[in-house]
Parts: sequence; structure tokens; C-alpha cells
Amino acid sequence: MRVVVASGKGGTGKTLVAANLAAVVACLCDVVLVDCDVEEPNLHLFFPSEKKLLPVLADVPVFDTVRCDHCGECARTCQYGAIVVLSQKNLFFPEMCHGCGGCEIVCPQGAITMGKREVGRIEFSRPRAGLTLVSGVLNEREVAAPRVIREALRYAAGHPLVICDAPPGTACPLVETLEGADFCILVTEPTPFGLHDLSLAAGVAGVLGVPAGVVINRSIGEDEIIWRFCRSENIPVLWTIPFEKRIAELANEGKVLTDEIPEMKELFLRLFAEVRHRGEAGL
Repeated sequence: MRVVVASGKGGTGKTLVAANLAAVVACLCDVVLVDCDVEEPNLHLFFPSEKKLLPVLADVPVFDTVRCDHCGECARTCQYGAIVVLSQKNLFFPEMCHGCGGCEIVCPQGAITMGKREVGRIEFSRPRAGLTLVSGVLNEREVAAPRVIREALRYAAGHPLVICDAPPGTACPLVETLEGADFCILVTEPTPFGLHDLSLAAGVAGVLGVPAGVVINRSIGEDEIIWRFCRSENIPVLWTIPFEKRIAELANEGKVLTDEIPEMKELFLRLFAEVRHRGEAGL
């Protein structure tokens, strides 16, 4: 089973939910926690430990300057502006390349082959019994976030239980993380901005056919704006986390709530039981 914790915007408490959910589940069975927020991964702050690293490689064109006649077909084919062909030389911008291989296919002189370059890395750690942390890290100035996410998920594939901390927003990185998941926990806050981005993220989950439920974070008891939306879209509200100073302080210190507040452990276990039931039933 693969559970994705997502949100339409950053700062809603998505990582807080993912970290604590994985921590309590690890007391029951082995779980793999995957940090798919590869541009700003931070689950390691909750679970510091020694890491092992593996590079993430992407395809990149290599130009044979002897064969190349500067016809410009490769540049015309590239939709990302990574290749510029001048009269006597080619300019290539690797950070803009998506590694699609189109330039190699269209080159009439066979002057392009595909090589490899490093665009990120995968970090592995075993911070506590029952918990394996897999973090994707995208190199600076790179655009290949989905590729790094794909690699992180590949290393977790086949494990009976995987929890993913998704990247914020609703663009390609979220789609890469969410596709094929069994359930999506959408973390939101009871504000107009929170509602707007929740509706976008719920729409992505719906298009991909992934069942979803909502966790309302930082609640002060005025959550009707979120409840009204969830009722209209037939999305269950799984839990409401109160807006409390103690929770905020522990999160800011990189502490796991379920380690510090005993009643939180039981609440997160209930959340997991509900998510597992709904995920297995496709609800």
C-alpha cells in the first residue's frame, strides 16, 4: 500500500503529518517513508541519522563535432530551448534539457548520442526501528524533479507499506508522486487560500483516480469553509489538528509529536487505521 501526504500549497503541515504517521506506524510494522519534496526535502530534520547516497543520472546529448554540419534540426526539435545551433558551433544548456532524446532521433548526420549526467541524489537512512527513510534531493538549477522523484519511488517499490511526503503544489512533481498511489491525505488549513489550493490538489487526485481524505491543520474551531467544500465534493474529513502552541514549538524544533505528546500517538494510529481501511477498499 502506498499513501501520499499532499497539499496544494506549502506550509500547511504536510511534512508534519507524514513524519508522525510514519513514526507511529513503524511501531507496528516496517514502513518506508519517501521524501518526494526533492527541491526542499526536510524529513531528515525529524529523523537525523547516518545516510548512504546514490546519484540520480539523466540522459543528456553528446555532440560529435566532426559529424555535425550545423543543420539545426536538433534545435528546432528541442521544446525546452536547451540547444542553440550557430553557423560554426552548437550551444548546449544542460540545466534546460529534459533528456527526451528527440535530438538524437532527428539528427540526419547521426552526430548525437545520449550520455549521462548527475541531476540529483537519493539518500537512504534507517533512523529508528521499523522505519526506512528515502529522500530525493534535486541538484540546484536543475528542472528534473520528476526524474528524482521517480528514482526515489523506484527504490521503495515493492515494499508492503510506503508513505510519501509529496511536493507542494499541483504541477508535474505532485503528479509523479501521486500516480498509482492507493490513498492521498490532503493536508489543508481553514483559510480561503487553504481552500483554494485544497480544491486544486483534490482535483489532481480525482483525475488520477486516487481516493482522498482531508486533514485540517491549525484549527481554531472555525472550519466550516473546508467542511462545506468536502461535503460538496464527497471527500471525507479524516481528522482536525488543533492550533496549539505546543504543537508548533515541537514541529519548529524538529521533534516528532508522537514521541513528545502521548495522546498524539493514539490519534495518528486512528488516522492510519482510517486511511488503510479507505485505501484498501478504494473509498
